[in-house]
Amino acid sequence: MDIMIRPAETRDIEAMAELLGALFSIEADFAFDRDRQRQGLALLIGSGADRVLVAESDGRVVGMCSVQTLISTAEGGRVGLVEDMVVAPEVRGKGIGRRLLGEIERWAADAGLTRLQLLADRTNEPALTFYDRLGWERTALVGLRKMLRDAG
Repeated sequence: MDIMIRPAETRDIEAMAELLGALFSIEADFAFDRDRQRQGLALLIGSGADRVLVAESDGRVVGMCSVQTLISTAEGGRVGLVEDMVVAPEVRGKGIGRRLLGEIERWAADAGLTRLQLLADRTNEPALTFYDRLGWERTALVGLRKMLRDAG
């Protein structure tokens, strides 16, 4: 299986939304809403400050990973929030996720980011094991959120 990792383009949004559907089906905090996911992906791809990559095989998008830049007072500079790391279920275990995340890490280092962070569903043991194997550290922080308005 030949895999090409490349920057996401607007033509990839439909395939990426499908991947998010698979991801959100196992995440307790999110529900899939194709229109919202399309809108978010379009904003992310067009932002200029962030990075969105896709993994493509035989013309089909089979994985994606994005990083959004933030300012950290703890680090005294820019850091990245990795979001939407997902590989299509039928091609998992072939190193695609490792390659996507590796490219994101290289981009972040080249862009001067000092730290990457991500959130993973606490019950998603395969994902947690994947990140552990790649050297990510679990932290003592607890993720919290407060919805300000309905995004619809």
